[in-house]
Amino acid sequence: MKAFVYKSTGSWYTVKTTAGKVVNARIRGAFKIEGLSSTNPIAVGDEVMLEMEEGSENTATIVEICDRRNYIARSSPHNRHQHHIVASNLDQSLLFATLREPKTSQGFLDRFLVQAEAFHVPAILVFNKADLYRKKEQEQFEALNAMYQAIGYEVLQISLEKGTGLDKLEDVLKNKTTLLSGHSGVGKSTFINAVFPDMQLKTQEVSGWSGKGMHTTTFAEMFDLPYGGRVIDTPGIREFGLVDIERQELSHYFPEMRSRIQECQFNNCLHVNEPGCAVKDAIETEEIAVDRYVSYLNMLDTISDKNY
Repeated sequence: MKAFVYKSTGSWYTVKTTAGKVVNARIRGAFKIEGLSSTNPIAVGDEVMLEMEEGSENTATIVEICDRRNYIARSSPHNRHQHHIVASNLDQSLLFATLREPKTSQGFLDRFLVQAEAFHVPAILVFNKADLYRKKEQEQFEALNAMYQAIGYEVLQISLEKGTGLDKLEDVLKNKTTLLSGHSGVGKSTFINAVFPDMQLKTQEVSGWSGKGMHTTTFAEMFDLPYGGRVIDTPGIREFGLVDIERQELSHYFPEMRSRIQECQFNNCLHVNEPGCAVKDAIETEEIAVDRYVSYLNMLDTISDKNY
């Protein structure tokens, strides 16, 4: 029978069959996904085939993994040459961000967007804690909103504390499978508690000395939304490492650069100091935001350090 993986806790998986039955399942033997070196053979969001274990109504064996539409991975914390698949079969990925308590850096936003582009998963930015914004933060939000919308990203401003903007968020999530991400302390667990009052996921205040949220979620887990669709909550990710992106490819994951790459004089242009660079020309004319270009250069440096 067919089922979806809702939670992974190491060797056991919580799965839900297409008939709506929740069972515990484990893997038969060793699975190898073609062309992918991952630390976890099965991820939340995977569609799998089950065989019920003899004499048990609630325990099954996973005998097959169906083909994935897509997935998002990050570097394994234990081995940088391996991946950890965060989630699979996604319609979209949503990043919770904040401009106060804690402040999400633009570098983090841009790394998230690059990863989403690289894995072909549409991305949405949601700025929470709007009730805390002073004039300075509101101006920052308006500038970021204009910049990201201009290059095709959806941006929302909400306050989970005050309940504002939640109707727009619901519309975005309805009938879709969405990966929720962001630093701890930005409101992911608060949002899930608001949607599923029975769950009461552990939430934590922002750590005073560092200004960063504390980790609260240990394993990725998928939940069915009451108004249709599913969300996948992920462990608070402090830094989004760039997985399997070559220096030459990086600009392809910036939409505003991608549309101009063919106009560069050299087909291997890195848009740093080459002559005849259409990307740098667009920065001069302010068609590409300088802050996005700075993010690009910073990422290019990290790829350079890692691979060379």
